[in-house]
Amino acid sequence: MELSTLGLGTYLGEATSVVDEGYVSAAKAFFAAGGTVFDTAANYRGGRSEQALGAAFMDRPRGGFFISTKAGYLPMGDGSPGEDSATWFRRVLEGPGVLRADEVVDGCHAMTPRYLAHQLEVSRAALGVATVDLFHLHNPEQQLPQLGPEAFYAAIQQAFETCEGFVAAGKIRAYGVATWNGFRVPPGRPDHLSLERLLVAAEAAGGPAHHFRWIQLPLNLALPEAFLAPTQTFRGERMTPLQAAQAAGFSVQTSASIMQARILSQLPADLVAALGGSTPAQAALQFPRSCPGVTVALCGMARPGHAIENAAVMGLPKVDPAVLTGLFG
Repeated sequence: MELSTLGLGTYLGEATSVVDEGYVSAAKAFFAAGGTVFDTAANYRGGRSEQALGAAFMDRPRGGFFISTKAGYLPMGDGSPGEDSATWFRRVLEGPGVLRADEVVDGCHAMTPRYLAHQLEVSRAALGVATVDLFHLHNPEQQLPQLGPEAFYAAIQQAFETCEGFVAAGKIRAYGVATWNGFRVPPGRPDHLSLERLLVAAEAAGGPAHHFRWIQLPLNLALPEAFLAPTQTFRGERMTPLQAAQAAGFSVQTSASIMQARILSQLPADLVAALGGSTPAQAALQFPRSCPGVTVALCGMARPGHAIENAAVMGLPKVDPAVLTGLFG
């Protein structure tokens, strides 16, 4: 299946049936317009974003769409009326032996084998698929400051071993890490992730034919570090995250492509013209999808009109990298 250069994200919105219906309609509209990539997470909107995608793709041929989801953050609820987060934790995770309180890092994050397995089963059921195309560890750098590098990369290796087991069982096709700060910040920051060290962990977990094949990180006109900042050391050279991913043979999803629409009102007309597209949103999307090394640029789309507007970008030529670099002087 050919992956579309734009993907539909499902992060934003209240946990209501109205928002659910919007995502279902948007996903169908995006698919009809040629979009094939859809991104979600077990904790997005208390699990309702996964359920909305599952509803959108019910009875559709499985080979026609690519779904990535994530596990790591604790949803801390599933919409059960009158149940607070502590009660939910005891009922769903602690009581059945999925996750102990002392295994939760920073009050919100876990990636133990039992927890990842539990979350994957929740995701498969909600999405209505036997096999998830891409399973991310969700912002694993959340644990780095508390664990320290050595304990952190040991935990990552254990999580990767678990993911290799999911691949062997046919539950996922590949795995990755979906990050926010990890790859963008420079070495020396407590939440800096080294792609090279992650690869060492993957090879220890799955050998040379491991299935750690994707990364996700934010990239937009306000957060251009993935394209511009040499935050990674790979094979002895300083590289940008996108350059390091290309050198390692990784596919890349970029998130927050229009910064949750916050940057659109700030785009001058000459910048919109330089990037192409008929609207500020289309111009903003042209930046991440055109950066060398980007496989799919993700953008939240909770309304069919937004999905149709954004999908038009997939028919535009990508912007020359020299033009992109010139935007930043």
